[in-house]
Amino acid sequence: MSSFEHVIVGAGIIGLTTAFELTRRGVDPRRIALVDPAPASGATNVAGGMLAPAAEVQYRQEPLYPLMLESAALYPSLIADLPGIEVGYRTESTFVVAADRADATHLRELTEHQHAHGMDVDRLTLRQARAQEPGLSPQLASVVEIPGDHQVNPRMFAAALLRELASRGVTLVREQATALRWEGETCVGVETSTDSLRGDTIYACNGLGASALGLPLNLRPVRGDMLRLTGRMPVGRVVRAFVEDRPVYIIPRTDGTIAVGATSREDARVRPAVDGVYTLLRDAIRVVPAIEDCELVEALVGNRPGTPDDLPYLGLRGENLVVSTGYFRHGILLAALGARVGADLGLDRETTVDISDCDPGRHEL
Repeated sequence: MSSFEHVIVGAGIIGLTTAFELTRRGVDPRRIALVDPAPASGATNVAGGMLAPAAEVQYRQEPLYPLMLESAALYPSLIADLPGIEVGYRTESTFVVAADRADATHLRELTEHQHAHGMDVDRLTLRQARAQEPGLSPQLASVVEIPGDHQVNPRMFAAALLRELASRGVTLVREQATALRWEGETCVGVETSTDSLRGDTIYACNGLGASALGLPLNLRPVRGDMLRLTGRMPVGRVVRAFVEDRPVYIIPRTDGTIAVGATSREDARVRPAVDGVYTLLRDAIRVVPAIEDCELVEALVGNRPGTPDDLPYLGLRGENLVVSTGYFRHGILLAALGARVGADLGLDRETTVDISDCDPGRHEL
């Protein structure tokens, strides 16, 4: 049995940023273990990576707004501590566009809602928008610009964190966590497929897998189809759109690829859905016509860990188990804040961030 101060189950973006935040706070990296058979291969591998607290207001999740804003504000300093490592962080503004009149009404209502919450959102004429992004369709009904909504490349970010953590001496256990070990109210360790790890503080950051550890969490898989394209870059910033009330986004990456996503479905299809891929391409081409000249590199589907109220599970269980999962569609955006809160709880057993709406025990089965 190996012993550590901090044992983190899950090496997706939540587990990786939590481990990194602990090292930033002075924890000896050799006293940290990450347990995951395939790091960054789940939802992180398929995520869009939009750091978009204002645009996400459309989902009417008021308790999340301050958390999303705070997390987005933490990203520059977090990335600055990965010197010389490219993570695909881009700070161009985001455009949100409407394809027809009904979509324009939806976008106007969304903009009013954003303004009511003090968010910086600017209406543009189509001429103004196309002066900046000539690739936009001339048939769009309306456009708004969000200066503070940015992006990071989740694959590059996760790879950078993995390299940095390994170079600092964090132990990566490439095995499946199968159970938690308890002594009364204290979680004392993690069982893996071949071994046991003892820890002073344990972190459940393994997305949907947290339920398999025996935790009473009401998690469900919400699948999302995502496409990766290559070709001449048709836009120079994130473009989000409403097309006949369907959302679609187009994300130009620093690695020369273009991400197009994403559907949201709760069905039994574990591979990319034909209707989802077709709809994404059709809607993206309607917004940015030059996309039809691109090549399809990859069609992916990811399982995002959803909760009944779409808020994450973030907080302490027992005396020393930090639960950090259920981020649904906001995993990349909320990772910086999730790491901060996770480190707060792991080191001090308390945090100044208001996470009362994210209590891991609120949906006990």
